[in-house]
Amino acid sequence: MAQVLVTGATSGIGQAIALAFHAAGHQVTAIGRDTDALARLGAQGLKALPMDLGDTAGLSDRLAAALAATVPDVLVNNAGMVAPPGNFCDMDEGDIHRQIATNLTQAILVSHAVAPGMRARGAGHIFFTGSIAGHTPYPNMAVYAATKAALGGFAQSLRLDLSSHGVRVTEIVAGRVESPLYKDVLTLDERAAMYAGQTAVQPEDVAAMVMAVHAMPAHVNVSRFDILPTRQRGARNEGPVGCDRRRGLWSWRTSRPHGGG
Repeated sequence: MAQVLVTGATSGIGQAIALAFHAAGHQVTAIGRDTDALARLGAQGLKALPMDLGDTAGLSDRLAAALAATVPDVLVNNAGMVAPPGNFCDMDEGDIHRQIATNLTQAILVSHAVAPGMRARGAGHIFFTGSIAGHTPYPNMAVYAATKAALGGFAQSLRLDLSSHGVRVTEIVAGRVESPLYKDVLTLDERAAMYAGQTAVQPEDVAAMVMAVHAMPAHVNVSRFDILPTRQRGARNEGPVGCDRRRGLWSWRTSRPHGGG
């Protein structure tokens, strides 16, 4: 039985992964900001840890205190956010800082809190929820794409730092996933259009892949896996196009990247 730490665990991909590990008999610590969702996870037997990882001031000290009695064998860096989409030149500076802190800085700091112990024990597995937006350009999401590209680069370099110590690192490269990630930045109609036809990957699909990758023998490291809808041909062929400058939102046609969180 492993000890598993999942960030951004109160909804979407993170919640699905946390529940999958719990169902497999592992001890799961779920980190998130939604206290009601954490209470529901706690009622199911997971350890709930309320924390705003996007507030990176003093985060390392808060993590050290909160995880003092926890020895994670698996870390799932899933916490993330997306700001209202639109042209970079029109972005609010606060949204720039929030995306960098939430999608990148906190994941590096959480990894820094956990990875040394894994290295010392000679075993462990660290996952990062990335996005196809970090590997292929999309319009109107320059900062989000930058954070996911940086996260992917960090994950692959971290794998090299830890590989000789028996620690595995995996980047999850997600395409269009039906998730609550966009509920605060897109209208109900826009989200319905994005997921029309029920062709999007479900959070439980991502969780199933994570469990399969983690179940591989210890000498096997799946350094990255891409998980896309069958009908999503690729970012260059299908993607968010057309920005309504009055509202700062896309007009949705066929697909949309997802970063999880």
